[in-house]
Amino acid sequence: MRHIQANRHIYVFAPKMTAIETIDIPTELVFETIDALGGQIASPEDKLTELDFSRVNPATGPIFIEGTRSGDTLIVRIKRIELPETGVIITGPGMGVLGDELSEYTTKILPIGDGSVRFNDLELPASPMIGVIGVASESERYPTGTAHRHGGNMDTKEISEGTTLYLPVFQEGALLALGDVHAVMGDGEVCISGCEISASVTVELDVIKGRQMDWPMVSTDEGIYIIVSLPTIDAALKEATREAVLFLERKQQISREEAAMLASLAVDIKISQLVDPNKTAKAFIPRILAGVNPFTQ
Repeated sequence: MRHIQANRHIYVFAPKMTAIETIDIPTELVFETIDALGGQIASPEDKLTELDFSRVNPATGPIFIEGTRSGDTLIVRIKRIELPETGVIITGPGMGVLGDELSEYTTKILPIGDGSVRFNDLELPASPMIGVIGVASESERYPTGTAHRHGGNMDTKEISEGTTLYLPVFQEGALLALGDVHAVMGDGEVCISGCEISASVTVELDVIKGRQMDWPMVSTDEGIYIIVSLPTIDAALKEATREAVLFLERKQQISREEAAMLASLAVDIKISQLVDPNKTAKAFIPRILAGVNPFTQ
């Protein structure tokens, strides 16, 4: 199985990027990743104020995927996320949702083992997920810390082992890159950091030709999440709601009004993260309404 090394990474998703590998599909490969802090935090004494922010949010890649074109959908099946023995979480004044209420820069090294992440005397169940994953953008340049239609820093905890991510393809070869893996993170990522880790991520890649949605989508056993990232959370929540209603209108072949009613009965509108330049919302559509294949009626 091919391994994509962590020292080959990007800090910007753009329409034109230089691929570090070319692969055929379908295929499995392993991405080795550096933590979102660029490996700069090694002890509780290392503070956010000392970070070189030009090294934050490295995404391993990009990978040119033969046979993918603009208008396609890239399928990323997340097979496995291997955890290290420790992770790190940081915060401080001005950081996160309550940054104006924080007075000290604080760093914690979090032990990881036996399926748990230790915080002080608490053991939290590990739930590894990918924070940054995306493809070449349509027209603008986006730092890897920002999410939009191409994916990017969606910080959506459902992008995890055993789920399938669908990304709209805007450029030939798709140009996939990923990083910012967390051992555990709550919806919102409210202090600006999850349990940041370096990790090995095994994925299986394929493509749907000539079909795509406007926004990324992740499929779980329970249903699908449409993921929307925009400059304000209100805008992201409204667009995620609109996309869910449009999906139901097409999928169930019903009127816009009926789709809105059905969404009000069965769709959950949620928040993925509140702390990045674009905020991320997600609309959950249960499997009974999404069907086995969200791309067919």
